Amino acid sequence: MTSGAWSNSIPGIGTFFVGIDVAPGRYRCEDGKGGWWVRFTGPGGDDPVGSWPLPAGPTEIEIAPTDFAFETHVGTYWRRVSPAKGEDGAPFELRPVADPTLRTELDTIVARRRPLVWLAPLTVLGMGLLGAPVLGSLWLLGLAMMAVLVALGSPSVSLDLQRARELAKRRDRYLTPEDFDDEARALLARAQAAVDTVRDSRVNQEGLLDAVDNAVTLPRQEWEIAQVLARQSKLRVEQDEAASPSLPEVEAALRPFREKLDLSVQAVTRRIEALERYAERVKAADEALIAHRRVEALAERAHEYDELLADTVRDDLALPAIERLTEQSEDLVRMLRHRLAEAAEAGGRAEGELPPSPPG
Repeated sequence: MTSGAWSNSIPGIGTFFVGIDVAPGRYRCEDGKGGWWVRFTGPGGDDPVGSWPLPAGPTEIEIAPTDFAFETHVGTYWRRVSPAKGEDGAPFELRPVADPTLRTELDTIVARRRPLVWLAPLTVLGMGLLGAPVLGSLWLLGLAMMAVLVALGSPSVSLDLQRARELAKRRDRYLTPEDFDDEARALLARAQAAVDTVRDSRVNQEGLLDAVDNAVTLPRQEWEIAQVLARQSKLRVEQDEAASPSLPEVEAALRPFREKLDLSVQAVTRRIEALERYAERVKAADEALIAHRRVEALAERAHEYDELLADTVRDDLALPAIERLTEQSEDLVRMLRHRLAEAAEAGGRAEGELPPSPPG
């Protein structure tokens, strides 16, 4: 199971909550032969849509932002190839945010119930054994087949239902776009865009930002920022309700509360700006890495240029060209190291801008 909607891939087997375990979008499986998938659409996943068996070769699936969960059973994995689309075809920008520890907690609870789930097929098989002396071998054979069917379907279904029930009990541990007003949505979209830039960067995926543990830091940053924005949204709604009808006395009483809310907005905006600065540094490091890789590829073919020049001009004319290529490669390496250091430093500053975790 994934720990949050951070990875661009989905394991081949399991059930994953959209917006908590996986991000919505279009996913591709290179070979789903004989496998199957189910999208649990509608509120609470009440309208499942599935496909079985999958044909040999590549297959793609669109996981919508409104889907509740996605269940898969294939021999390989799913890779995210594009973000989700809104109704107007524009990229889906805002996604739900969950407490990064929620996935582990749910898995632990479900794991405790796993032995109990297997009692169902064992009970069916036991009934067959007990009734066989009286009802005959056909009775035993029929219940044995039923036990196999129950064993194949019951555990996963029961555990998924249990996971969904436990998730519903923890509604305070995740936030959906409906929990934010327009102002908070705009700020959260900025934070998520910065998080995505860092998460999807080459330097992060290749572990070059080793000074910052983004797999842990980024989900926690997004969750803590989202919590603050959701509380601000709720307070703004309460203030608007209290200010209606508009009276000078009411406005005067609300003024201190509005000022405190404005200070909170300014503070969380500064944290988001720090995250954006970190994303800009990472983007610059990515550009340096790409340029460095291109020069490396050219350097590997330097002998071809050397041989070409040696065949057409004197050898002493070939040396300066190769030396310039080497110098350019060294300059790019120095620039890459400098930008990686800047990105790591910006990540540390962004981490320092975060508020302490709320109690509980």
